[in-house]
Amino acid sequence: MPPIQDVLQTIDNLVWGPPLLILLVGTGLYLTARLGLLQVFKLPLALKLVFRADKNPHLPGDVSSFAALCTALSATVGTGNIVGVATAIKLGGPGALFWMWMAAFFGMATKYAECLLAVKYRTVDDKGQMAGGPMYYLTHGLGLPWLGKLFALFGVGVALFGIGTFAQVNAISDAVHATFDIPVLWTCLTLAVLVAMITLGGIKSISRVAEAIVPFMMVFYVTASVALLAMNASAVPDAIVLVVQSAFTGHAAVGGFFGATMMLAIQSGVARGVFSNESGLGSAPIAAAAARSKSCVEQGLISMTGTFFDTIIICTMTGLVLIVTGVWSGDASGARMTNLAFQNGLSQDWGNLVVTVGLLFFAFTTIIGWNYYGERCMQYLAGRRGILPFKLVFIACIVGSAFLHLDLIWILADIVNGLMAIPNLIGLIGLRHVVAMETKRYFAGQPDDDDVLQPALAQR
Repeated sequence: MPPIQDVLQTIDNLVWGPPLLILLVGTGLYLTARLGLLQVFKLPLALKLVFRADKNPHLPGDVSSFAALCTALSATVGTGNIVGVATAIKLGGPGALFWMWMAAFFGMATKYAECLLAVKYRTVDDKGQMAGGPMYYLTHGLGLPWLGKLFALFGVGVALFGIGTFAQVNAISDAVHATFDIPVLWTCLTLAVLVAMITLGGIKSISRVAEAIVPFMMVFYVTASVALLAMNASAVPDAIVLVVQSAFTGHAAVGGFFGATMMLAIQSGVARGVFSNESGLGSAPIAAAAARSKSCVEQGLISMTGTFFDTIIICTMTGLVLIVTGVWSGDASGARMTNLAFQNGLSQDWGNLVVTVGLLFFAFTTIIGWNYYGERCMQYLAGRRGILPFKLVFIACIVGSAFLHLDLIWILADIVNGLMAIPNLIGLIGLRHVVAMETKRYFAGQPDDDDVLQPALAQR
């Protein structure tokens, strides 16, 4: 391992040690209990709201609730669903998938809470656009502006050096080069031009692209995965049993798999799960704040489904495909492992097509979604004058990120992700009573408490 990678791995182990894992899962566990298993009992309502999300242009907000969800999903459904699941299982064994499920289950309550708070404490910037997210509820709700600045700083770091660029561009360029033999540099330059063209239009342009691409890419990938699992239906029950058993016992070395302890399964599963669905990270609330919505609770419910779609459905599909086809115990890793699984389960041509197209769409939409997140964080830190420098650095990172080593990319992404989650989780814990109060008020048929919301919206 190179010296710099060795140092970063040590930092990563500290950041993603027991304290952060306990804070992440503990926050979700507490909110799950406090909200009465809302992610179970109110999931049907949440799904109903997704498909009848109010598009009334006269409601406060910049885009429809569905467009805001698609924007958040565009940033969350990315390489974590294809490469991240493979990386988790390669490190922690099949049991890592179980801990991804646990992180997602409790993460749904976390996602609900953070997106509820984003709408409640959102404000309007000098251009008349909605501005919200953890930096605002940390400042106006918790009264800790320095913590809001810390979150925004880490958010810029994730956009530039974590989820937003390095991991996505590397996955796209690697897949395109392997499938179509297109040089890496040409792929990076093309991505840079496309991202610049889309993101110049701000949230409305980004949300239009997300609304067009996200539903298609999810249906395409899930359909291909279900077809493969149907062709290997007899192996699916054993795969599920292996996932559960390995989650609590670890897994011995087999084939190209070096073995893993239960703790490694938990660590890799939770870390990759958070990387994939971003529950507790604080990113989705930035998109939720832009939604045209009359209720912070309804937007929280709509946003909560993002974690369900991302991890409970898509990551599960990938994980089962990897286990059923047996490639998890081979020598391949990352996107190549997932590619090999689909080749073995379908055919070489169809396997290449599914993974390449999936990576292209998943990763590209993540890039544009995180460009918006990073831009809003930079605006909070430096005002509108900071947006152009951020965009230029973001584009530069796209061009250069494909030349970094894959292991280094994932370690760096893990570090900045973890650092971003800490202030957000502190905010959720500090404002837990607000979340509970608004939830109780909504389901009792009372209107939202708009003492904070309405003065800001009246400026529009």
